[in-house]
Amino acid sequence: MEKKNVIKDKSFAFAIEIVNLYKTLSEKKEFVLSKQMLRAGTSIGANVRESEHAQSKADFIHKLSISLKEANETEYWLDLLYETKYLSDIEFQNIKPKISELLRLLTSILKTSKNI
Repeated sequence: MEKKNVIKDKSFAFAIEIVNLYKTLSEKKEFVLSKQMLRAGTSIGANVRESEHAQSKADFIHKLSISLKEANETEYWLDLLYETKYLSDIEFQNIKPKISELLRLLTSILKTSKNI
């Protein structure tokens, strides 16, 4: 039986939400900011997946550091889309806790991995 990987599962579920949110924003004719959000938001999980097959501990830390940076950037785009009224209160309140949780999880994994 495969061991549960919380960050892998949550980052993949988040990527699905980001893709669906991007579709909604495209219907509102918002393409520039939402494309940045799409790129950064789906990159989180992609780098988490890459970290699973890291060549070394340093490579693992590097991949997850990229995920953390992409999560931080995603949070920026979500905040900006919300403040510019492209995201409704409901959309924002649904996704904001999820990106915050990913940021906390990635930070915690990196601190543990670096033995801080």
